[in-house]
Amino acid sequence: MGGVARSERADSLSGDRGQLARRCPMSMRLVTNSPVMHAIAELVDRVAATASNVLVLGDSGTGKDVTARLIHERSPRRERPLVKIDCASLPEDLLESELFGYEKGAFTGATETKPGRLEAADGGTLVLDEIVSLIPQSQAKLLRVIEERSFERLGGKQTINIDVRVIALANTDIEETVRARRFRDDLYYRLAVVTIKLPRLIDRFEDIPELAGCFVREFASRNGRPGVRLSTEAVDALSSYDFPGNVRELRNIIEHAVLTANQEVIELEALPDYLRSAARLMQSRTTKPSLAELEAVYIREVLEHTRGNKTRAAEILGISRKNLYEKMRRYKIGHLRAGSAALN
Repeated sequence: MGGVARSERADSLSGDRGQLARRCPMSMRLVTNSPVMHAIAELVDRVAATASNVLVLGDSGTGKDVTARLIHERSPRRERPLVKIDCASLPEDLLESELFGYEKGAFTGATETKPGRLEAADGGTLVLDEIVSLIPQSQAKLLRVIEERSFERLGGKQTINIDVRVIALANTDIEETVRARRFRDDLYYRLAVVTIKLPRLIDRFEDIPELAGCFVREFASRNGRPGVRLSTEAVDALSSYDFPGNVRELRNIIEHAVLTANQEVIELEALPDYLRSAARLMQSRTTKPSLAELEAVYIREVLEHTRGNKTRAAEILGISRKNLYEKMRRYKIGHLRAGSAALN
């Protein structure tokens, strides 16, 4: 795919799918130049068409919630509810009542019958964030729901039948939790019919420039600043940063930059201090560059000359397109949008 690599099916999400599809980075539209994310995009497409439960794993900020939403939006259940519950944010005594609901008089303070999130998600998708936080009792009840597609509210005797797809999210090594017997293996296998493991942003660094541009457009539009774009220096600074907070951290940085930049082009000065300091340190080096550093500089210049056309750049460099991608990954060279020397 020339310029910006993204799946055609991802583009089909734009239009009238509501706020999710209109928010470029949050629908993710799986905007990517990364081979690992292309593989994930294809897996998302395949699993979305099924009714299978899904387990999404990844560090904080890698996009687990976004991936769950994307699976729902591409599924036959898209017109039905998408309901999320954060298993780690609720006390144990409230989690079950939120999940299963309760009958009037089920416990002190239950003055009326209240349906739970499971009922709210009937026909649609239930997203369980931080699934490893479920206590054993709740794990057993959830397993029954998945196996029998039925449950009772707390304090109730009537069996309620439901049709719900479960997408579980975890940012820990859930397999280790299973081995330690803190999480039921039978529930794990029911949830992990398909497992999607999201990489850290540093492991898909090729996506940093395009994601940054996507976030710029989102916040520029939201704040009435159309036409705002990142300078080449700002893109380079972002591309050389490790992003321990992953995509969420990048999004926050871009929001800050859009709000504080006083001109149409977001220069290096609009980025946070720690990014500017790192960039200045690189610029102030007095030692002679290594051969690898010179090669990286030359590749960047050729890519700017071809306005991001990597096929043409590979021809000029006398290497294969695959070799060019490998060198770009090695030297952490961000991708330019075809036809433009800066993201816009």
